[in-house]
Amino acid sequence: MKKIAMVTGAEGFIGSHLVRFLQAKGWKVLGTYYSQGSESYPKLPILQFARCDLRNGRRIAHLLAEHKPTHIFHLAAQSLPSLSWEDPVWTFESNIMGSLNLFEAVRQMKRQPVVVSACSSAEYGNVPVSAIPVKEEQPLKPLHPYGISKVCLDLLAREYFLDYGIPTVNIRLFNTTGPGKTSDAPSDFVRQLVRIKKGLQSPVIEVGNLQPRRAFLDVSDTVRGFYLAAMKGKRGESYNLCATRTYRIQEVLQTAIRLAGVKAEIRPVARLMRPSDEKIIFGKKEEFFMFKKLSGDPKRLFLSSKTLSRTKIGIF
Repeated sequence: MKKIAMVTGAEGFIGSHLVRFLQAKGWKVLGTYYSQGSESYPKLPILQFARCDLRNGRRIAHLLAEHKPTHIFHLAAQSLPSLSWEDPVWTFESNIMGSLNLFEAVRQMKRQPVVVSACSSAEYGNVPVSAIPVKEEQPLKPLHPYGISKVCLDLLAREYFLDYGIPTVNIRLFNTTGPGKTSDAPSDFVRQLVRIKKGLQSPVIEVGNLQPRRAFLDVSDTVRGFYLAAMKGKRGESYNLCATRTYRIQEVLQTAIRLAGVKAEIRPVARLMRPSDEKIIFGKKEEFFMFKKLSGDPKRLFLSSKTLSRTKIGIF
């Protein structure tokens, strides 16, 4: 059967990479976007884009009836923890009510698609050192409205699987970076260093908290993880998707400065400090999967320890 994907949030960082990945595999893809000014997306035989505010349930239902996707990759969200403190109402409307509208529209379809939802490691909050790397069974204790909204999505997807049989899979995504990423520490550091090197900024790098440890996954591996979850993930389950080791944010900054070859003052500023911050974000990763050559050399993708035993996937 011809595979048809609907990717919500296709204009976003991960969504834009996922759209290209699926298109390269021959899938017919509908990418939905929210931002104004995105109407210039190309219209191709197997790639289309449509504007959709997920708070508009009728619009979602119309697109599902028109395109009849076999798979939905639900990435659309207000994804910044800092903004969620500033505007928790909009965050909840977008991330919770928007997701509820999507699941309600899917529930009305005669042939229900697989729904892979982008959840988050932010659901775990501060995890005790004894529980690192964190497993999916770890209690969910988010520290900010964004994390709370992702817990709601996680539970919504599970409820619609249990109550209505919708084939859902949740990805609890850990830190991801790569080309096109904005609003994270690595991209912010590099952007400032480029400006300093070009003489557009004084040799001062403004930073927030440099002490947390994060495991940064490359976006090319992230989209493979979403694909794997759609094709092989156990329905109704949630899986961690993470990199293989952590780095202190201070290490990331020092590496960026060294590679840029510039001298700069490091200046902490209050506006970049969060009200609360997870000390370490790192997921369990005992098992791995070796992929065929999707683009370039084969890569290893680390998912949670339960993945191999539950889905029995090797090379595909």
